[in-house]
Amino acid sequence: MSKLLKNFLAVAIIFVFISAIFALSADFSINQKIKNIPLNQVAKAVSENEVKDIKVTGDILNITYKNGQKATSRKEPSSSLIQSLINYGVPKEKIKNLQVEIEKEPTNTSDWLIPLLSFVLPLLIFIWFFGAIFKQAKSGTNQTFSFLKSPAKLFGTGKTPGEQVTFKDVADLEEAKKEIKEIIDFLRYPKKFWKIGARIPKGVLLIGPPGCGKTLLAKAVANEAHVPFFSMSGSEFIELFVGVGASRVRSLFETAKKHQPSIIFIDEIDSIGQVRMPGFGGGHEEREQTLNQILAEMDGFQKNTGVIVFAATNRPQLLDPALLRPGRFDRRIVLELPDIKGREAIMKIHCRDKPLALDVNLREIAERTPGFSGADLANLVNEAAILAARHNKQKIYQEDFLESIEKVLLGPERKSHLLTKEEKEVSAFHEAGHALVTAFLAKGEQVRKVSIISRGFAAGYTLALPKTEKKIKKKSEFLADISILLGGYCAEKLKFGEISTGASNDLKKASALARDLVTKYGMSKLGPVSFGKEFPLPFLGWQGEERERNYSEKIAAAIDKETERFIREAEKRTMKILTKKRKVLEKIAKTLIEKETIEKEEFEKLIKSVKTNKGSGNRKKKLQRGPQEEKHKR
Repeated sequence: MSKLLKNFLAVAIIFVFISAIFALSADFSINQKIKNIPLNQVAKAVSENEVKDIKVTGDILNITYKNGQKATSRKEPSSSLIQSLINYGVPKEKIKNLQVEIEKEPTNTSDWLIPLLSFVLPLLIFIWFFGAIFKQAKSGTNQTFSFLKSPAKLFGTGKTPGEQVTFKDVADLEEAKKEIKEIIDFLRYPKKFWKIGARIPKGVLLIGPPGCGKTLLAKAVANEAHVPFFSMSGSEFIELFVGVGASRVRSLFETAKKHQPSIIFIDEIDSIGQVRMPGFGGGHEEREQTLNQILAEMDGFQKNTGVIVFAATNRPQLLDPALLRPGRFDRRIVLELPDIKGREAIMKIHCRDKPLALDVNLREIAERTPGFSGADLANLVNEAAILAARHNKQKIYQEDFLESIEKVLLGPERKSHLLTKEEKEVSAFHEAGHALVTAFLAKGEQVRKVSIISRGFAAGYTLALPKTEKKIKKKSEFLADISILLGGYCAEKLKFGEISTGASNDLKKASALARDLVTKYGMSKLGPVSFGKEFPLPFLGWQGEERERNYSEKIAAAIDKETERFIREAEKRTMKILTKKRKVLEKIAKTLIEKETIEKEEFEKLIKSVKTNKGSGNRKKKLQRGPQEEKHKR
């Protein structure tokens, strides 16, 4: 409102100033056009009968001659026009014939506007200038004090509009919901726990990979707890000036204490709760001061009785040990990626408000999405809805979900990226090699789809999904994975005698997996030893994990030798399978070149058809090679 008033005042001043200029210029232009003559000339003209009429306005005489010309003159202020003409010797007969009109004297704009502007305009400029200075000083003071206040958002009062998420909208996380419901009961009915000597937990840390539902669970707590819920991101504490973060922490806890019992939720707490590294920043570093203030507020000299701190992170290894000790974060709730039942339940929640066709099978979609988080599944359902709308469908069909899985995993189809005939052949044999080795070597996995249609950065892809999900893997399964990764590399080498750049990503993954067998899992000839020490690097812009070398050059050479041995043995196994199944490889690659995509059913028919054709040959040859075939099938 003040800004509008200031703009209006400025426009008014400009308008008055322009009006004064126009008024002065108008008066000046009029005076320039009409000739001003002395009174004696007027008397002479009247005596000679040259004047038609005279209009008297105050002391101003507006004279009109008979020939049409006009002039102005001024009479004596103390006498009338007639008396002045008589004084100048004009005969009375001439004066009787003269037409004289007396007009009311108008108010001259310049007579009052110029003195007014000379007084008012400087006064207005003075008032505006000092008013702007005082306003800026006042707003700066207010901003300085509000700058140190916590910008936390308040939920749970019923006054904040937004997404009303409850525990019914959170699927699969049953153990986590059970733990949190217990804490909510503590806030609602504290006497129930006080009677047996239980104390309220100080903090609850939600740990889990990105997208597993930490923030969603916090939203449900905000709506289920029926107590004030203050939400704030860890990055909102940090500002340019040192000390602002600590001041905001104090402000946040003071506000929460006034509304106790209450809950504070700090999302992405690892942004301010990282390990305090000696020699990096020191005690005056802003993030460290903010962390120290959080530590003091949670379990310092002054005790909080009715405030619980919820926090979420996907990198618990970076958090400071002082933040994780009992008395601060007493409970750690680990949220894992959902299993097949959890994925199905999550998709049911996301599909509640969407029209689904009768052929939609959420169980099959859950089987095809191992490793998907809740956020991935929400994105999958949304992509399926977008795809159905793009094709002007009234409902979402199963094919929309299946295509959306590939889009989420690999990216959209690049139909404009056309492969040459040679590239298409190389890509077909590469993916056929992956699929064939997977079918004859992998245990418990099925090839769902093989395609040479470009998606994202991949020129082709093979989707092989496990029948059942496992938490533990054996050495044989790791070796099978390495062989599958080398399937495309070996197929290119077997068919064309050389390899392409398409196998670079496969080789990178296979090498990393082989090295992990040696350094992490103790599955090599070097014995049950873990080589290298993992440590976080929360500085220098790097947030990942590195392995500190804690072994000699001799051991390093042995690790390289073992890694190479795993790769070479996997290459031999893969090449042996592809050599024996060369006809199957050729058949799959040829079909891929023709159709570009092979689904699970067609892929299994191709393998069975080649086996059947081979089985109708020489009986003696079949008996000789039967055991090897059965071995690969197992």
